[in-house]
Amino acid sequence: MGSPHTERSPRRGMRRGRLRAMGITELAVRGRQEASKWWERIHARAGTGHLDGVSRLLDDRVLEAGPDRFFEGAVSADTPGLLCDRMAEACARAIARADAACRGQFDLLGYCGLFFGDPVDWHLDPVSGRRAPRVHWSRLDPLDPAAVGDSKVVWELNRHQWLVHLGQAYRLTGDERYAAAFARFIREWMRANPRGIGLNWASSLEVALRLISWCWALFLFRGSAALSRDLFAAMVGGIRAHASHVERYLSYYFSPNTHLTGEALGLFYAGVLFPELRSAGRWSELGARILVEQSERQVLPDGVYFEESTCYQRYAVEIYLHFLILAARNGVPVSTAVSARVQRMLDFLLAVRWPDGSIPQIGDADGGWLVPLAPRAPDDFRGVFSTAAAFFGRPDYAWAAGVLAPETVWLLDPAALKAFEALQPAPPATAHSRLFPDGGYAVMRSGWEARAHQLIFDVGPLGDPVSGGHGHADLLSIQCAVFGEPCLVDAGTFSYTADRRWRDFFRSTAAHSTVTVDGQEQAVPAGPFAWEERPRARLLQWLSTEAFDFADAEHDAYSRLQDPVRHRRRVLFVKPRYWVLVDDLEGAAEHLVELRFQFVQVDVGVDPSLWARAQGARGWGLFIRPFAPVALKADVREGELAPIQGWVSLDYGQRLPAPVLIYSTVTRLPLRIATLLFPVEHPLAAPPAVSPLVSEGRWPVGLAFGDRQESIRFDDRGFAVTNWSEPGHEGGT
Repeated sequence: MGSPHTERSPRRGMRRGRLRAMGITELAVRGRQEASKWWERIHARAGTGHLDGVSRLLDDRVLEAGPDRFFEGAVSADTPGLLCDRMAEACARAIARADAACRGQFDLLGYCGLFFGDPVDWHLDPVSGRRAPRVHWSRLDPLDPAAVGDSKVVWELNRHQWLVHLGQAYRLTGDERYAAAFARFIREWMRANPRGIGLNWASSLEVALRLISWCWALFLFRGSAALSRDLFAAMVGGIRAHASHVERYLSYYFSPNTHLTGEALGLFYAGVLFPELRSAGRWSELGARILVEQSERQVLPDGVYFEESTCYQRYAVEIYLHFLILAARNGVPVSTAVSARVQRMLDFLLAVRWPDGSIPQIGDADGGWLVPLAPRAPDDFRGVFSTAAAFFGRPDYAWAAGVLAPETVWLLDPAALKAFEALQPAPPATAHSRLFPDGGYAVMRSGWEARAHQLIFDVGPLGDPVSGGHGHADLLSIQCAVFGEPCLVDAGTFSYTADRRWRDFFRSTAAHSTVTVDGQEQAVPAGPFAWEERPRARLLQWLSTEAFDFADAEHDAYSRLQDPVRHRRRVLFVKPRYWVLVDDLEGAAEHLVELRFQFVQVDVGVDPSLWARAQGARGWGLFIRPFAPVALKADVREGELAPIQGWVSLDYGQRLPAPVLIYSTVTRLPLRIATLLFPVEHPLAAPPAVSPLVSEGRWPVGLAFGDRQESIRFDDRGFAVTNWSEPGHEGGT
């Protein structure tokens, strides 16, 4: 161990470096926030901000004018009947969720039936059994599982979104049992969570999401005897306290992503719904300004959300839909540029949407929702598309939604519902295959039909420019669906802070379908939401025609090795039948090279000739065969722990064994591997007759099918397809 001086000096240097990197504005904001924390700790303010003096006045005004400010579907007398008549199954599920909450059982993230005690222990993580201490929130580290357990689980309970489920059940049935449970839970929470005390005040985003849930609860339980004047006053006082906390500790520099926009939405909710509160005007103006400004900063020109995560892109869309709907309802003007950016985000989600209707996981996914008005799997975005279709009048969003969703009924007015039904659903009018150059995704499709083939090629950055916190080390990775169903996938997320080994695995290069060198990751984690360095991929060429899609990209993540290695990957889609990957590894020394393919839960086998076959549940197959100038070893690994490999996570807290196919070799670079991905529909189909075309150095320079009636050739400049048996399918670049 070093001396105290030598141990402290690096930290001092790091702090000085961070201070130098901060601008004057950031220093001022952080300084004010630190001063506020100190003041709160010294004075130990308790309570949530009861409004004794104005209780009756506020109560009367909200009862009279409040419904005109809130989402029309939530306050309309026609909503329960419409839902019960047309969406009986959704109503039954809503009531079942409310019944479980009354029993103290909660489905949160990927966990079912979690029990937090009776009365509820609001500071407990029942998965780990750890309880966060009741001290001022600034004394807690939410990322320390030894101290607080998995803060994500605790926070999900304390978002109080299940209060909305109770409110929905009350509106659908009129049963005061749900209102009584709501009142009891709220009173218990207020006693156990005085303002500023405990983990549930440690994230401004979580405070904002709870504020939003309380707003929904107040309007859904409007008219219930359980919502007494005293409870109403306490909750409005709590909303004021929540909004004040959020305003004071906005995530301008901590997490200027969906944290900041979610917090801004909470302020906008409080401001427009309770204009009688003294600070309401400032809250609504500040919230709207942040949301407008951040839409320009966080939404890239091509519509990709800058965190490079489909889950957080969906969060962003939800935030902005609520903002736009509430703004329109309250006569708050919003620039049309915001609506245009939201639609560009939705257009990207349409483009990457799998043919079976699900959305692929890209980057982190925590399984949460802004306001979960209907239970959905994390990859089911149909409710978002439904609301967007009705709000923007878009037939392609209606096509993606399939049918009118219950979320839309709760959010919008009857005229919007009629507008949805008047739409003629149709797939996007854009090309099947598209490049998103700013986000860095090349999408190759055979069509929009439900049994289409699709591949997503990641040619972009590792997460957002600030920290890359929700990005994965997945440069030049692919995902694909065959005959409509996902086959090669991003492995998912599983958890954030509970276990670092699993956190690091699921965002690792080894959990994605790309190439690893010497068993190293493309990027090294520096904590659960940061990286030591963040390499980037670079797109060299993109071409899309009726017959072919072609993308060429490279990254320099392995330039940090003693013998620097550059990885270049080219992907050719010969429509609508198969893909060819060409991986070039440039270097001068001997390296371990692994070509990895992460599958969903399907059967995968490989034979001695290196042909691998994945067999889907519905009979489809995907053949994979690499060709290289050196001997390759083929392995299929599944559910292994040393090292961790062969797992997927479909929801937060869930992990399932799933096969990963690995072709490996130890050889001196440079090296080229050409790999055929060939879908087949019949379960007994044989692999295609294919052989490599090689150069004098035995490098693969093409593939020939059958008796060479069809062949593909590639060199450093591009590719060529020749001797095509179907007229009009010859070409190349």
